Amino acid sequence: MKKITLTVLVASAFTLSAIAGEQPAADNTAKNERDASGETQTSGDQSNSPEDMKITADIRRAVVAEKSLSMTAKNVKIITANGMVTLRGPVNTAEEKATIAKLAASAAGNAKIDNQLEVTASK
Repeated sequence: MKKITLTVLVASAFTLSAIAGEQPAADNTAKNERDASGETQTSGDQSNSPEDMKITADIRRAVVAEKSLSMTAKNVKIITANGMVTLRGPVNTAEEKATIAKLAASAAGNAKIDNQLEVTASK
């Protein structure tokens, strides 16, 4: 009985120390305020016109199909309104940012690309 109790206590101590060592969630307050200001494109700004929706879908398909991109990069925002494509969100490297911009330019035809992708620091 003492062995079981001791084992449970040791396991609990390791679990608690692992939880205590976790990094706190990032504070996105500034980005949330920026997006709420209306000065930046958000997914709510996506146009419902067939042309703009086709451009967004074509770019998204190209990004998702690209095997060299991380899951973070594959989840960037792609917003098209009035023939203007805005790319927003984090990517892990400058190479991912360039790859997505290239894919967007290829898939977007004559649409203008506003590349606002942000390279985040590696973990």
